[in-house]
Amino acid sequence: MSNRFTRILITGATGAIGGALACHYARPGRTLLLQGRNAEQLEAVAQRCREAGAEVLSERLDLCDTEALLAWLERVCSDAVPDLAIACAGMNINTGPQQAGESWREMEALLALNIRATLALTNDLAQRMRARGQGQLVLISSLAGYYGLPVTPSYSASKAAVKAYGEAIRGWLAGQGVGVTVVMPGYVASPMCHEMPGPKPFLWQPERAARVIARGVARNRARISFPFPLNFGCWWLAVLPAALSQRILRWLDYGG
Repeated sequence: MSNRFTRILITGATGAIGGALACHYARPGRTLLLQGRNAEQLEAVAQRCREAGAEVLSERLDLCDTEALLAWLERVCSDAVPDLAIACAGMNINTGPQQAGESWREMEALLALNIRATLALTNDLAQRMRARGQGQLVLISSLAGYYGLPVTPSYSASKAAVKAYGEAIRGWLAGQGVGVTVVMPGYVASPMCHEMPGPKPFLWQPERAARVIARGVARNRARISFPFPLNFGCWWLAVLPAALSQRILRWLDYGG
């Protein structure tokens, strides 16, 4: 079913999951619209995709610059609206080695990228896809969106917001020819992941994550979460009484 995607937009293509998804989808007959902030890394990903036969249009862009983001979308959509758009860009911060707390300046940057930029991108493309009557939107959330981790409160909050927004617009776009999938990964090997404090059970490589995401997206699944049983455990954290969930997190060494 993924063969229906011929024009694919991916933000955060210089990240572990974004880059793996770009390479997964790269093949002859496809056009990839790739965004990243690191020009050297972006070109490296673009070159790998070109070698796989895809046409690649890359854009070095700070997504927190909303005017520049919307101008980029206007340019790429002037030829054709993407069949598939994956909002993969994101960042993480934590409370620090001594649990001193997050920096407000870092929190602002995280919220601007993880929430504001993601929603601006998705809202713009959702309306374009709805007008066309066709398309698929993918929002990368996190298992941390189920229940906030004490060591990464802002990141958890931002991913909960992305999850809720994706679920809401899936309902809004139902019957309009536009699918929406929320992806909730666990630990995927990357510099961002390794900088995060705490244990990292069931660590996946980015290529494995990309394959699982692509399969679920092809089926227009509402939610893709992995790996089992970590996803099942995180779901229970959201369901159980909060006091019990907090005790479980402390027992697992996530309590801060």
